Amino acid sequence: MSSLVIAFPKLEDARRIRDILNRHDIKSDAVCTTASQALAEMNELDGGIIICGYRLPDMFYADLRECMPDSFEMLLLASSRILGSCEDSGVISVSMPLSVFELVNTIQMMQHQVRIRKKKKLVHKRNKEEQEVLDHAKTLLMERNRMTESEAHRYIQKCSMDSGTNLVETAQMILTLMNC
Repeated sequence: MSSLVIAFPKLEDARRIRDILNRHDIKSDAVCTTASQALAEMNELDGGIIICGYRLPDMFYADLRECMPDSFEMLLLASSRILGSCEDSGVISVSMPLSVFELVNTIQMMQHQVRIRKKKKLVHKRNKEEQEVLDHAKTLLMERNRMTESEAHRYIQKCSMDSGTNLVETAQMILTLMNC
């Protein structure tokens, strides 16, 4: 399960949101009243979601977004008037007054996305032999087809996507087809 940090200027508001989420089996890791507290909590956790208001005592949501770890997503809770003026496309938002159903569904969707992103990071670690196969295929494409390294890599990526195989398998097929 991904971590969850709740940050609102009024502690009662943050606790209410925490209690709503607890009733729907969504556990929070921290409840904060300032952005600096939230940042400290996020830096101790391994990625997740921060739920916050538009303005905290020590910074606005946009400043918090710039400072927070890349492994966290932000859910902004604010009035529709304020959300209309927000231009940050990297922030998911829910308008106030709050619909419990919408809040819970949004959190569940975001948690699913965080889990997928964590899985992808784990999958992308290649061992030395796999990296050598990929590098050899790129070198071969560069020599025989006069491609740059980035063109060779993009070619392998495209073939990989087209065939539904991973990069290393595709690189191995290229080496087999070119009789190496």
